[in-house]
Amino acid sequence: MQDVAAAKDLVVKHQKLKNEIAQVIIGQETVIDQVLLSIYSGGHALLIGVPGLAKTLMVNTIAKVLGLDFKRIQFTPDLMPSDILGSEVLDSNRSFKFIKGPVFANIILADEINRTPPKTQSALLEAMQERSVTVSGVVYPLELPYFVLATQNPIEQEGTYPLPEAQLDRFMFAIELDYPSFKEEVAVVKSTTVDHSYQVKPMFSPSEIIEIQKLIRRVPVADNVVEYAVNLVGKTRPNSPLATTDVNEYVDWGAGPRASQNLILAAKAHAVIHGKFSPDIEDVQAVSLGILRHRVLKNYKAEAENVSIDSIITSLF
Repeated sequence: MQDVAAAKDLVVKHQKLKNEIAQVIIGQETVIDQVLLSIYSGGHALLIGVPGLAKTLMVNTIAKVLGLDFKRIQFTPDLMPSDILGSEVLDSNRSFKFIKGPVFANIILADEINRTPPKTQSALLEAMQERSVTVSGVVYPLELPYFVLATQNPIEQEGTYPLPEAQLDRFMFAIELDYPSFKEEVAVVKSTTVDHSYQVKPMFSPSEIIEIQKLIRRVPVADNVVEYAVNLVGKTRPNSPLATTDVNEYVDWGAGPRASQNLILAAKAHAVIHGKFSPDIEDVQAVSLGILRHRVLKNYKAEAENVSIDSIITSLF
């Protein structure tokens, strides 16, 4: 009964949270929902969009509303792993002291993560997976809850370093941001060209978010829903028994088991915020694009024929 009450309470709080975010961020409801689903599920998110779509402002606003410590790391070609993780320095007593880097926060905004070399990108891998950092053989645990929200510019690809597949797989969601509608852009211009700014109020505490993550994991799931999720992921793998004609024709590599795990976790969170106590197949489908689009790699034929990953995934439903 406690879980039922907590789930109902989350529905109310989630709506209040979105209303508070909407005071600063106009539109982008689907994007905000997916970021929040990622946080409720304890995952990381990759935001893909052109400059000027308020990605940084959105992450900053969400961090403030959730009552979390927020740090931004601007990824550049000369960024070193120690610039992210921290480094050891000699103190006045001639002994080494570890100075923590910006990775030590609840929410990390990795801005334009594809602008830095793989060596520095991989510095985030341990933090994302293990929620800890190892420097000079010493393990430093990160404070929970911990999320990495990375941004990527899909236009300028000169001088960029594509994210390794192993790191892409660590992101629960890949979220595509689109331009605002005409009405939304008018509202944005009106609200940002006056001498007034809205200060959002914290709606959660770090301990409450950890409890929400535990609640999401306790949500029961029917066997047929788990089997549907695993079957859906299996269909993305070319030359497998489940693969469709489109997948065999247009896909090089399919999604791995982590995609199946994330589908179920995200479906649980999606069900709860919509007032359900257990996810169904519609919940799995609702989160599948964000979870699969960065894990399914299309081939040259798909590129030549302008076939999108989203259309391939949608055809599997």
